[in-house]
This record gives sequence, structure tokens and C-alpha cells, in this order.
Amino acid sequence: MKSKRGIKVGEKTIEKNAITEGIIWKQLLIFFFPIMLGTLIQQLYTTVDTIIVGRFVGKAALASVGGPAAVLSTIVVTFFNGLANGAAVIIAQYYGAKDRKRLHVGLHTAYLFSIVISLVISVAGAVLTPWLLKIMNTPQEMMASSTTYLRIYFMGILFTLVYNMGSAIMRAVGDSRRPLLYLVVCCVLNIVLDIFLVVVLKMGIAGAALATVFSQCISALLVTYSLTKDYDAMKLRCRELRMDAGVLSKELKIGVPGALQACAYGVTNVVIQASVNSFGTDTAAGWAAYGKLDLIFWTVSSALGAAVTTFAGQNYGADKLDRVYKSIRVNIGISYIFTGAIIVILYAFCEPMYHMFTTDPNVIQIGVYMLRFLVPSYLLSILLENLSGGLRGVGDVLWPTIFTFGGLFLVRLPWIMIMTPIHHKVEILLISYPLAWGGTLLFLIPYYFWKKKKRYKRYNIR
Repeated sequence: MKSKRGIKVGEKTIEKNAITEGIIWKQLLIFFFPIMLGTLIQQLYTTVDTIIVGRFVGKAALASVGGPAAVLSTIVVTFFNGLANGAAVIIAQYYGAKDRKRLHVGLHTAYLFSIVISLVISVAGAVLTPWLLKIMNTPQEMMASSTTYLRIYFMGILFTLVYNMGSAIMRAVGDSRRPLLYLVVCCVLNIVLDIFLVVVLKMGIAGAALATVFSQCISALLVTYSLTKDYDAMKLRCRELRMDAGVLSKELKIGVPGALQACAYGVTNVVIQASVNSFGTDTAAGWAAYGKLDLIFWTVSSALGAAVTTFAGQNYGADKLDRVYKSIRVNIGISYIFTGAIIVILYAFCEPMYHMFTTDPNVIQIGVYMLRFLVPSYLLSILLENLSGGLRGVGDVLWPTIFTFGGLFLVRLPWIMIMTPIHHKVEILLISYPLAWGGTLLFLIPYYFWKKKKRYKRYNIR
């Protein structure tokens, strides 16, 4: 059993790590709520853009910001978040094991990596934007506005990625409150700038993009400052930014499969967006607004997945295998309670919610149909998120990623590319989601229990 020396975080010394010592359901909830609220607030950046653009610029601009631009930006951010989660898992394991030296190295390696890769993405995204929009069958009336929004967004991607890496590291050591506080401040700033640039200065879609980038810049600066001042156990020092090959290899070993998995979802979303665009601007606008309401569910679900990853990672680092699997079971129960309530609310009240984005009755009707068709199948994705998050926490990502790829590329994509053109109905396109989730779970569930039994046998636990 590893040493339980206290580690300072902020001004206090932690003699007992609540994640590895406390009551699991209480600590999961305490840890989960700031993550959930923080993710919701982060999504408000683009949601506020969508609302203001839809109301004050028009439905073509709404479709641009919430459609192709949202899909491409989401691919980039979710891919990087997969890499950030890999770093966070390794840092959580070092923190659980009380390994201060490797914790320090892991922090600086991850932070420098985020800066380097964001510069590469920024240049590539700005150059490739027109081509990417073209292959998504973006309607001509949306092309100029989508290009403007995405190029500005990509030029400021450094701030988004630095914040996401920094906040992932903070959560890995059990601090989910500071990232929430910083996002509250920056979201308010984003709303004020949106109104000023779009409504007052009439800058249109460019103003919405600039408001988002500037707000994310502030959040990145706040997270960076906090890491340099508030964590004695792993203080960030700019002069010590360097990449340790061994630690980076461990972070990428976990992060790359997760990033590819997230990117695979994004690739299928590009195909789905292209199919949606083939139904016309009204359907594209309805899909864009649906995506913003859909984020309410995914924000809570992904926050619960992030919580169980940290819990599993720290307890695995502390050699507490019983707590690893108990935290996964408890988190599944909590997930069905919280996300089940969201499913009911979305199903019942989605129509008035759509009026936030548009007053066009046809767009609202299409969006309501899409949402009510899909939300019952979210029950499958809840289990998938929890099992994947738990396995990720103990460093097991390869086979879950392979199973996810199978569900996406052997089920969802063939269904979309073959069945949708034949029938050309929206519901045929939508059913690809539950088919992919169900197919993935058919393999993931047996694998999860097989690996659990194997680990218990290795630790001589009955």
C-alpha cells in the first residue's frame, strides 16, 4: 500500500484524499456538480452565439453557426479533450499514489503539449475551412458566414485548448470548483460581448465568433494563473515547460485512443450533417437548434463520465480496486437519475425551448420531431459513457475504442450512407444513433466484466 502523506492544494494540506477515502456517492456528487455546471456554462459560449445570431441575423446564419461550424469546431475540441483526458488520467494516478515528482513532470509535459498542438490546429483549421465546409455539402447561402465564423474560431483555438487542458488537470487532482468559477466570469463576459458586437455594432457572425474567442482567452489566462499560484503539489512554472518523453508516451497511450474515439464521433457527425443539409435550410436550422438542446443532456452525461474517470484513476493509483468498481456502479445509478430527469424535461418542453433560437414554425416543427424521436434512446448512451469512463480511469482504452469504432463505422456510417439516400426520410437518418450505441454495448459490457474479473484475480480479491 502506498504512502498517505499529505499534499498541499491551495492553502490547505490534505491528509486524507476524499476521492480515495470518502463516502463514494457523496464525493461523486460534490465532484460532479461543478464539472456539470462548468460544462453547461462552456456550452453557453456557442449557445448564446446561436440565439443572438438566429434572432438578429437570420436563419441562414443560425444554420451556419449551429450546423457546419459547430460540427467542425466540436470535432477539434473533442479530439483534443481526448488527449487532455489521457494526461488527466495519468496525473490522477500520480496524485492518488502521492508521487509528487512525476506529478510535476506530468503537468509541464501536458501543458506544453497543449500549446504546441493548438498552434498546429490553428493554422491547419484556418487554411482548410473552405474545403471542409465544401465536403459537408454546406449550402451556398451558408458558405461565407460559416467560413468567417470558423476562421476566427480556429485562430483563437489556443485559448480553448489551453483552458481545456488546464481544467482537466485541475479536476484530476480533485478541484472542480475553480474551473467552474472561471467559466461563470467568462460566460457573462461572452454574453455582454455578443450583445455589443452583434446587436449594437452590427458585426454579424464575425462579432459572435470574436466574442467567443475573447471570452475563452480570459478563461485560459485564469486557469494558467491558478496553476502557477494555487497548487503547491504541482505548481506550473513557465521556465520548466518541457516534454518528458516517457510521461508524454503514457499520456498519449491513454489519450490518443480516446481522442480518436471522439474524432470518430465527429467524422460520423460530418456525414450526418451532410445528410441533414440535403433536406434543405429549414431542416439544417432545426438540426442546429436541436443540437443546442441536445447538449443539455450530453453536458450532464459527459460530466458524470469525467467524474468516474477521475475517481477510478485516483483509486487505481492508490491500489484500491474495490473503490474503483464501486464508484463505477454508484455513478451509473446517479447518471440514470439525473439524465433520466433531463430526458423527461426535454421530451415534454422542447417546443417552447425551440423558440429561444427561432420563430420560424417549420424549423421548430422539424426540430421538435428530431428531439422527441431520439431522446428515449439516450438511455443506452448513459451506460456506454459510464463503462467507458471507468475503464479509461484505469488506463484501459484500446478495446473500448475498437468497440466504439465498430459501432460507428460498421453500423452508423453504413446505415446513413445506404439507407438514408434510399428512403430520404429524417427518421431513417436519426435511427443510426441508437443502432450504433446498442452495437457498441453488445461488446463493451462483456469486456468490462471480463477485465474486472481479471484484475481482481491479479490482486487476489474475491
